Order: sequence, then C-alpha cells, then structure tokens
Amino acid sequence: MDKKKIIIETLKREVVPAMGCTEPVAVALAASKAKEVLSEDDIKEVSILVSPNIYKNGLCVGIPNTDEVGLYIAGALGIVAGKSEKDLRVLEGIKDSEVLSAKKMLENDVLKLDIKDTDEKIYIEVFVRGKKGSARVIVKERHNKFVYIEKDNEVLFKEEQNKNGGGYNEVLKELYSLRIRDIIKAIEKIDYKDIEFLLEGIDMNEKIAKAAIEKTYGIGVGAGFYENIKNGVMADDFINNAMMLTAAGADARMSGLNMPVMSSNGSGNNGLTAILPLVAYKNIYDVDEEKLSKALAISHIINGYIKYYIGRLSPLCGCGVAAATGASAAIAWLMGADYDKIDGTIKNMIANISGMICDGAKVGCALKLATSAATAIQSAILAINGRIVPPRNGIVAETAEDTIKNLGMLGQDGMNITDRVILSIMQKMEKAV
Repeated sequence: MDKKKIIIETLKREVVPAMGCTEPVAVALAASKAKEVLSEDDIKEVSILVSPNIYKNGLCVGIPNTDEVGLYIAGALGIVAGKSEKDLRVLEGIKDSEVLSAKKMLENDVLKLDIKDTDEKIYIEVFVRGKKGSARVIVKERHNKFVYIEKDNEVLFKEEQNKNGGGYNEVLKELYSLRIRDIIKAIEKIDYKDIEFLLEGIDMNEKIAKAAIEKTYGIGVGAGFYENIKNGVMADDFINNAMMLTAAGADARMSGLNMPVMSSNGSGNNGLTAILPLVAYKNIYDVDEEKLSKALAISHIINGYIKYYIGRLSPLCGCGVAAATGASAAIAWLMGADYDKIDGTIKNMIANISGMICDGAKVGCALKLATSAATAIQSAILAINGRIVPPRNGIVAETAEDTIKNLGMLGQDGMNITDRVILSIMQKMEKAV
C-alpha cells in the first residue's frame, strides 16, 4: 500500500471548489445533467426525488445569484442554465434572465420535488420530460457521483455494484483503516509540489470570509465578532480570529453570496471549518507554505476519516465533529504536538462537541462553526499541555481511532430517530409559513 499516493489521490478528489451550498448544488447538477441527456429545450415536466438528508440540508440555504433559498430554485436553475461540466460550480455565472426563467418554471408548476423513502444519505433522482422524449439521472453516495443515466427508457449508464468493494470506495476503506499517526507520518513525507494545490483553499476561503466581515450577511456572526474585537470587547487573539473568520465564511455561504469556497469531503461548510482556523493561525504565527500545505492535508484527511465512519451526511454536525476535529489535529501538529498529543486532541474534540446535531444548512450554521473553531483550538492547546480526556470517559476510547468508531456508531446507529424528528420539525415549520 502506497500511503502517500492514496492520500494525494484522496485529497485531489475530496478538496474541490464549490459554488453555493453543496446539497442545492448537487440537485442543480443532477437537473442540468438530465436536461443535457434529454437534449430538448421545451421541458414539460421535471420530477425530483431527494433523500431526507439532502432535503434537510438544502431547505433553508441561499442560492447564489438569486434572492431565493432551497432546492426548488436550485433544481429549476439546473434545468434552465446549468452546465454539468462545471461539476459543483454548476451555479456559477447564472444570469438575471435565467433566474427569472427558473422562477417562471416554478410558477407554472413544471417542477415537483419530494422526499424519497430511502436509507441513502445522498440520493438525488431527476426525471425530465419534453415534447419528444424523457431522461432520468440518479446521483448517489457523493454529491457529484452519477450512478444511473437513462434516455427514453433506455439505460445509457448504470454503475455496477461490486459486492467485494473496489474502486475509490476500496481506497477509502484502506486509508481509513490506518492509524491516524501513520497517516500523519505519510503526509509529513509527501513532496510539497504534490499538495501545493491545497493552498488555493486558503486564498479562496479567506476571501469569502473577509467579504462577510466587511458587509453583513446572514445574521452577521463573523461581522459581529469583528466589531467586538475592534471595540476591545473581545481580545484580538488566535481563538477569536478563528471564530470570526470561520463564522464569516458560513455567513456568506449560507446566504448565497456569489463566491466559491473550497469544499472538503463533499461539503463547503466542512471546507470552511477545516481551513479557516488554519488561516487564523498563519495570520498570527510564522509558518511557511510547505508546512501549511501539510497541515491542510492533515485537516482534510482527518475530516474524511471521521466522515467515513459517521457518514457524509449525518444527524451529527459534520463541521463540528469532523472538519473542526481535522483542524484541531492540524493546529496541534503546527504547534509541535507529538503523535500521542494529536491523538489526545482528537479525543478532546469528540469528548466536547460530539452531541452537536445537524438541523440542516442555514444561516444559523455560522454559530456552530464559530463554536467548532474555538473548540478546535482549545482542544489542541489542552492536549499539548497534557490535558487529555482519559479512556472509558463517555464514548472516548483507548485510541483516537476507536473513539472515532464509537462516534460513528452514535451517528450511524444511535441517532437515526433524531434525524427523523429533526426533519419532521423542519417540515412542520415549513408548512406553517
């Protein structure tokens, strides 16, 4: 097993730019693909089915280039103007006239969207019918993974399920069965030029965060921290700057600001949380680009490691329990922690915010991201000072790996009813509007 090669391949797949919240973007991507397969402009019917988790995460977020929120307008924009070759940047460059056309499609009741009864966390099915024919596409497992394409009832593509594994899923299984310290040792030996591309995420995510500090978006969590730091109410220190930047990124993204973010493991907010605390670190402390790129690799890979066990979409807040834990381990590494203390950092994080729920993507996520960024730094500092939660303390186990697996059992098995209750509450409030 070539650890370095697998890590580089995983980073190139999982750390990619995204425009807008990933769930609406994925719906737009699937819709655009269906329209392209149909090859007709006069669309008579669009029917979209999404998994409960896609519905939950896409219900309340702003869509770039519009004043709208949610999956309906995203699906309509995918039909009207989306180009699937843009992948998760499918909503980039949408024009005002195209937004008007998408709104007209919704007004004319052309597009229907419903929740599919499925255990799949990521599932989007789009059926389109025109004057001459029809097309159907299905996205599953990852937000941009097409597993089924059909035109006029003829199957053009169908991913064959390999019972014995194989492909990228097998790569992930192999990578995330390793000890975290062995993954970090491999990252330390990777040539800088092979992961230099990760630095693009620093520039991209810092830019969107700064935009939301200069102007209030959402509820203005990042801008609020900035005002209080400027006025001397809050200290101008590492933790508060990390909170400010990370919250501001979420303020902008959840409001639908027309700027891309660097995502991590299928989530733009995960990308903000995995990267922006490290931006706060490099803005305060002296760190060269090679070391920063390796810290980014640690952050993204540990985010992926935890999401492998809790699921890419989960009842748990992936930003808090996965991406922030990745950032925390990376910060500990930057601060000179040994492997035992990096393990301790992960244990501290999971002991602290393992109960943070995901109740959908929305402007209020900025508060959770701020909390997660602060906890990431606190957990690293405490571990470096030898303050580590002991094993058999709640779900904390002897090792970081077993602690993550316990977290996975909590998220995958223990909180399914929680997910259903959250969705039920959200639907009830939506109907009341």
